[in-house]
Amino acid sequence: MREISIRPVQLIDADILDLQKIGRRTFTDTFRPFNSLSSIETYIDRKFNVEQLTAELKNSESEFYFAEIDKQVVGYLKVNIGKAQTEAMPSDYMEVERIYVLSEFHGKKVGQKLFELALQLAYKKSVKSIWLGVWKKNRRAVRFYEKNGFVEFDEHIFMMGDDKQTDIMMKLDMNRF
Repeated sequence: MREISIRPVQLIDADILDLQKIGRRTFTDTFRPFNSLSSIETYIDRKFNVEQLTAELKNSESEFYFAEIDKQVVGYLKVNIGKAQTEAMPSDYMEVERIYVLSEFHGKKVGQKLFELALQLAYKKSVKSIWLGVWKKNRRAVRFYEKNGFVEFDEHIFMMGDDKQTDIMMKLDMNRF
């Protein structure tokens, strides 16, 4: 098996474009079977444009990491603390906003390696809980998080373009480790 390396995403054009490419592709691959192309395009145009990604990279309460195989970016992790979290949470919570992996690398432990990095970051930041939102129809992702100890604690609305969808909110208490 080829080695998976992880590195921080930098605020440089090449990294921003890789981040945009991976975000757009993985989002479309995941949600296209269940949503209209116009809803997906509305969302990715808003969330994965260069200006938005640059602003997120500049936010000191967000961190991005690329997963690479043979120097090719195959996925990424985004975590948020404080006010960068997408929902109001206690200050000792950390959000895993995105673990995105190209579909051809599913089952190759890329997502697991990114998740393990999220755990390391949570330890380093001394957070009480890690939380995330995952679309309830994304069964593959829900199973992944359940396998890693996350439990459902709430739901929230996720806007896919103009379409309201329900995300399951899941968390992992760090005191169990």
